[in-house]
Amino acid sequence: MSKKKKWTLKRILKIIGGIIIFFTLPTLLLYGFLYFKYNEPLPKGTEGKEADVLAVKMLNALDYDAYKATDYIAWTFKKRHHFKWNKTENTCEVYWKNYKVLLDLNNQSKSVAFEEDIKIEAEKQQETIKKAIAYFNNDSFWLVAPYKVFDNGVKRSLVTLKNGEKALLVTYTSGGSTPGDSYLWHLDETGKPTSFQMWVAILPIDGLKATWNNWTTTKTGAILPTFHKLLILGLEIEDIESAQSQ
Repeated sequence: MSKKKKWTLKRILKIIGGIIIFFTLPTLLLYGFLYFKYNEPLPKGTEGKEADVLAVKMLNALDYDAYKATDYIAWTFKKRHHFKWNKTENTCEVYWKNYKVLLDLNNQSKSVAFEEDIKIEAEKQQETIKKAIAYFNNDSFWLVAPYKVFDNGVKRSLVTLKNGEKALLVTYTSGGSTPGDSYLWHLDETGKPTSFQMWVAILPIDGLKATWNNWTTTKTGAILPTFHKLLILGLEIEDIESAQSQ
């Protein structure tokens, strides 16, 4: 008869350690591969007139006047978050799962959150509003980021790439959820964005590139993206609607 192995603490820890290694080692190897393949230092650019000229060229390529005249934009991000944004009043209805938040982006204390159409009270109200603001900041950026290059607290720099082409480095020194983030816009010959690289606090790898080349022209003439590719991930933006006040 074979002797049964005793479940000693040492054996249990060894099994747990093996499980942890089994699940984490592939992740660490993948991260290491991605880090050495894609990680880049933040490029140095030159602020001034040339950078601003390139930024204006990008805005013209996307019909900034049409975007500026657009009062209302609705969209769905990654099939999860739904937005009805009144640009003129700077308010937004945000929906996800069974939550609805009426955001007042000028005065967040006036925002109200609901769960199953019942108003949320006390601490959970503030937590839900905070989550809605984070969703709006992130998901609206993936929709309208090119139009924000002259916002307050934005620094623009001209970067000369290795192939001699010019790119626009944009750094957000204030505002949003993660001030200090930088984006390097790559543009085609007309000034229209094709992609940007990101140096952002939320990502562990610097310089990752996301595409900006799936565009649609809305009813108001604003040109907005419908899809971004980030590594193997796809970020879908659907149900885009725009309107102007009568």
